[in-house]
This record gives sequence, structure tokens and C-alpha cells, in this order.
Amino acid sequence: MKISWVFDVISPFAYLGLKQLPQLPNDVEVEFVPVLFAGLLNHHGQIGNADIESKRRFTYRFAIWRARRLGVPLRMPPAHPFNPLAALRLVIAAGGDRHAVATVFDAVFRHGRDVANVEVIAELTQELGVTDAALNDPKVKQRLRDNTDWAIARGVFGVPTFVIGSEIFWGHDSFNMVLDYLRDPTLFDDQEMQRIKQLPGGAETPQSKRPGDGKWAAALSIGRAEHR
Repeated sequence: MKISWVFDVISPFAYLGLKQLPQLPNDVEVEFVPVLFAGLLNHHGQIGNADIESKRRFTYRFAIWRARRLGVPLRMPPAHPFNPLAALRLVIAAGGDRHAVATVFDAVFRHGRDVANVEVIAELTQELGVTDAALNDPKVKQRLRDNTDWAIARGVFGVPTFVIGSEIFWGHDSFNMVLDYLRDPTLFDDQEMQRIKQLPGGAETPQSKRPGDGKWAAALSIGRAEHR
């Protein structure tokens, strides 16, 4: 079986999710799909955790605590959020396989390096055997845009997310749910699971904050400019 794993190297939870992938059944093939998380936020009219100061602090503390509970070394980069475009393009230019994904993620969250720094990207480019021409190939940039559009079309709203057929499983903490689904998809097809698909809302929610504000939107603006 082939499943897709959607990620952005900006996410410490995607880094933790990457470390869980070896626990998947042996007959499962993982397709790595790098996307621009800021693009997902913009599409859905959301703001990122970093735009609410108390949530930002909690998110980083939770990521570190969770990593320690999982036995995964984690060191946050010098600044976060950061512009992940060069790192995402590097993953694609390097073939988008597990080795390329792990190399970049480890640089960010195992060693705490700044992949928005051109010198760090140059070192990783050399380590992965990627040429500057390949890194800056318009086809690589287009692939990242296409991946993000593909994820949005399938309802993906955050990273990491597993896409398995028409189902999505968001977050590294949904991993056991993924394992259960792979073992027996009918667990998610009973009467109550079917009922909640059409569950009506009981109250209107405030209108989402318009994209264009906050740290994540700033990263998106950078991304748009560099995509041109």
C-alpha cells in the first residue's frame, strides 16, 4: 500500500512524525510530499501558533517535552518560524526520498541549524549531492507549488498529515490512529463515525482572521515573492 506523508520542514511536529515512520507496517510505502505550510494557512484563513504569544510558548515547550517523552533529540533552530522555501526546494531537488527529508529535518530540529541561512543550505546542498542549478530549477519551484495545491485539494490543513486514499490523519499524535486504520479501516466506518460526517454546527464561529497578518503570513509573503 502507498500512502502520502505531507510535511513542511518548519514544523517540529513533522520532525517528530518522521521519527515514527519506521513503525509503519513493512508493506506500506511512504510518498513524501513537501508543502508550504504558510500556503495551507492562507488558503484556510488561519493564523499560525506563533501569532499568539502564549500559544507560541506552549507549542515550543510541548514540542520539546513530547520529543523527550518519545526519546527523540530535539533542539529548536535559532529563530522560528523561519522561511523554509530553500530547504523545501532542496528536499525536492535531492529526489524527495527519506534520506533527503531526514537530512534536512535533522539539520533543523536535531542540530538546531538555521536553514534560512544561505551558507547552511549550501552545506546541505553539497551533502546531498545537489547542484545549485538543480536547486534553482523552475521545475523544483513548481513542484512545491503543485504539492501544496494537491494537499489543499485533499483537505489538508496542517502538517504533518497522512493522506491514505480519501482519508487524512493530521498530526504526529494521530500516528496510532493511522496504524489502526491500516489494520482495519472498518473501525472508522461505524454508525457514529458516519454520523459525525454530517454533524451540524450548533453556533456560528467568529470569522477567521484574514490572511496577511502575523509571522506565518510574513513567511507566506516571502514565499509568494520568491515563487514569481
